[in-house]
Amino acid sequence: MRKPTTGLRQIFIGLFSLIAVTGLPGNPGAAQSGNWDATLSAARGQQVYWNAWGGDERINAYIAWVGKRVDEDYGIELNHVKLADTADAVSRVLAEKAAGRTSGGSIDLIWINGENFAAMKDNGLLHGPFTEQLPSYAAVDFEQKPSTRVDFTVPVEGLEAPWGMAKINFIYDSARVETTPRSIPDFLEWAKAHPGRFTYPTPPDFIGSTFLKQILIELVEDRDELQKPFASEARFAKVTAPLWDYLDALHPLLWRQGELFPANGPAQRQLLDDGEVDIHISFYPSEASSLISSEQLPETARVFVLEDGTIGNTHFVAIPFNAKSKEAAMVVANFLMSPEAQAEKQNETVWGDDTVLALAKLSAADRRRFDDLPRGIATLSPEQLGATLLEPHPAWMTRIETEWQKRYSR
Repeated sequence: MRKPTTGLRQIFIGLFSLIAVTGLPGNPGAAQSGNWDATLSAARGQQVYWNAWGGDERINAYIAWVGKRVDEDYGIELNHVKLADTADAVSRVLAEKAAGRTSGGSIDLIWINGENFAAMKDNGLLHGPFTEQLPSYAAVDFEQKPSTRVDFTVPVEGLEAPWGMAKINFIYDSARVETTPRSIPDFLEWAKAHPGRFTYPTPPDFIGSTFLKQILIELVEDRDELQKPFASEARFAKVTAPLWDYLDALHPLLWRQGELFPANGPAQRQLLDDGEVDIHISFYPSEASSLISSEQLPETARVFVLEDGTIGNTHFVAIPFNAKSKEAAMVVANFLMSPEAQAEKQNETVWGDDTVLALAKLSAADRRRFDDLPRGIATLSPEQLGATLLEPHPAWMTRIETEWQKRYSR
């Protein structure tokens, strides 16, 4: 979720000479010592500035609920710093490090994953490892949800705490659409038959960028090659050539002939609700039902996925190396993984974001929190959602977003 005019690579290049002059503090230190009770005691009265994407009203409302709960239970004041682009927060932490600000930083917690996590980890911008200290972490489903420990191929190593699961699915209005695409090549054929009735958010919006990755994964000769950085610019050009050929054919068939793209997922969703397009790309398998219940989509909205699977991942929170309120940030991260917070978030009338927990690890009372959740008419079962495809290495996405801007940005 980065603004088109701002890239992490440019940020790092611009600050490299400054870092060289000022010097760097050491790598993030070892996890704090002491027991959890001591962490809770230190956290009381602290303020946490949580930098998190602010582009969805349902998610903002959920974060506000989290703030109310951590205030009630732990005496923590949670401040949601709403981001349009997560890289803005990454660049702020990097600038503080370059300036020698090794404590009292302006950010205590970041909602993060993918290339932003890789950049922070590579540049020593993260506190930790800390997740093993969080009591709720023991109930995470590491076995069936391995992306809770590997973020876009990059080992997490205790530097970020999982708090939600995402998987591409496609929402459509069944009152208007009889047949839906079953693959990426089929999407092109569908667009030819229904010109102007599909679009995707502008990269580097995370939904738009993930749609590009979905295209590449289906068209590439060797998917395994995407699990590591590309060896050279020449290799990048060869591997991604089918992606650009596909987009060159697709764009004239899109809404506004591909001359204009919605800014983000909510903007694309509004186009579906307004009847301007027929398909909306979603990252939350329960989103369609949630939007129906909140009257943001008609009751005829339904969901489809692609036959060979769709990309899925875990999203995390991390603590910058120089956070002012590390203890309180850890308490918030722990609460986000608690059965109470996870069940509230999975509720389709609230957000519909799937849990990171293994229900078998929970008490009977906590399992009932999930068993009692409503299930909407547009929600597919885990079996119907099909296979989950692995995210490519972050190096691919960063470079693809830059290339997309060069080719298609107006």
